[in-house]
This record gives sequence, C-alpha cells and structure tokens, in this order.
Amino acid sequence: MTAVNPVYERLLDAHRREIPQLYLLVDPDKADPAELPGFVADAEDAGVDGFFIGGSLALLPRFEECIRAMKVAAKTPVIIFPGGVHQISGEADAILFLSIISGRNPEQLIGQHVIAAPMVRELGLEAISAGYMIIASDTVTSTEYMSYSKPIPREKPEIAAAHALAAEMLGMKLVYLEGGSGAGRSVPADMIRMVRALVDIPVVVGGGIRNPAAAAEKVAAGASIVVIGNHFEDGSNRTQLRAFADAVHTGHSQSITEL
Repeated sequence: MTAVNPVYERLLDAHRREIPQLYLLVDPDKADPAELPGFVADAEDAGVDGFFIGGSLALLPRFEECIRAMKVAAKTPVIIFPGGVHQISGEADAILFLSIISGRNPEQLIGQHVIAAPMVRELGLEAISAGYMIIASDTVTSTEYMSYSKPIPREKPEIAAAHALAAEMLGMKLVYLEGGSGAGRSVPADMIRMVRALVDIPVVVGGGIRNPAAAAEKVAAGASIVVIGNHFEDGSNRTQLRAFADAVHTGHSQSITEL
C-alpha cells in the first residue's frame, strides 16, 4: 500500500533509524532554471538526500519553472519551503506547512495557512506541518524581517526546547531551527541538543552552516536534517558537495575547521 504521506514517511524513517540527511535549499530568485537539472544531478551523485525550494521574497516569476527544472533530474524529494502563499505549486513532491512558532505574529502562526490550505488540498500536495523557529544571529535575517517575528535568543536553549515540545504536542511533524539565510552564526549545538532531548519528531537545522565541520557538529548535536542554502549558490563551492554529504552522514568531518 502506498504511504499517504510518502515524503514525510521517508523523512521519518531516516530519523527513526538515526540516519541524518543533507538537504539543499534552492532560492528561485538566485537560481538559473537552465542549470538546475545539472546541479541536482551532481548533488544527488555526491550524496545529497533531497531539496527544498523557496525564499523570503521571490522577486522573479519563475518559481514553478525552477521546480520543473529540478524535477527533470531529481530522484529525491523536492519540497517547497514557502516564503508565503505565492509559493505553492503542484509540481513539487510536498510542502512544508510552516508555522513560525518562535514569534507571535498571528499571520505566520495560522493566518496565511488558512488561505493556503484549500490550494494545497486542491493540488493534492503533501503537507508536512512544521514548527519553525527563527534563532537569533548577529544580523537581522530576511526571514525575521519579512515575517515580523522576533527570534529566540541563541543563549536561551531552554526556550527553543519548550517551543519544540509544544509543537510536537500540537501534532506538528517536525521542528525547524533556522539561523537565517546568510546568517553570521549558525544554531548553537547546545540548543539543538536540548531540543532533540525533548522531542521525538525530526529536528531540522539550517542557516549559517559554511563548512563540513559545522554540518557534522549539527548532526552530532542531534539534527535529523541539515540544510545548506547560500553556500552552494557560489558555483565554486559545489566541489564541496560530497564533503558536506559525508560529514552529515557520518557525523564527523575529515578536516575540522573553526566553527
């Protein structure tokens, strides 16, 4: 029998078997659709486990074009990481139904979801409910600014852990700790560790992860999925894809650099 939620079941199975995964985040404003099939193929060959697509702005009208281009080559899931209700497409395999639980902006907790839900249902798009937490960095990130959501202080891991526990009790399927696109500092290991200790659902960590050692640190702290975005927008960094994948899958890096 086919799983009702095949993409989430795939994520959950890896989480239960303690197999950490590496996902890449593609920003449609910064991606060239003509190059995406090759990039996706190279990433999967290097060991990448799947892809998110989305951005805080989506200035250019090529969101669906980018998804279609990715699906040409993708054998792994392509999941929408929506920056708003304008980023919904039946071309993807699933969508993260994000509720920004770190803030208290009602539009980002439930308001936009009410608008999106009928469209997601009509498209037959698998929705993966996610408790999304913005973690303070050294700069104001695009996500924080655009969502009007105050981040959780990075030196307060217990606050993040309590939010994650509440998300699980509310029935959310995963929690996402976000340092922010281009963040100067990534999510602290002690925060990841405390969240993982309290919840049984997958813990996703992204933002500000710039080297394999940092990716391995997140896995060692308890991340189920590590997400890399900005780092691979620079084509010269793509030679590091296998090193990142190996670091995530093994939980250690061959060349430990300053985190």
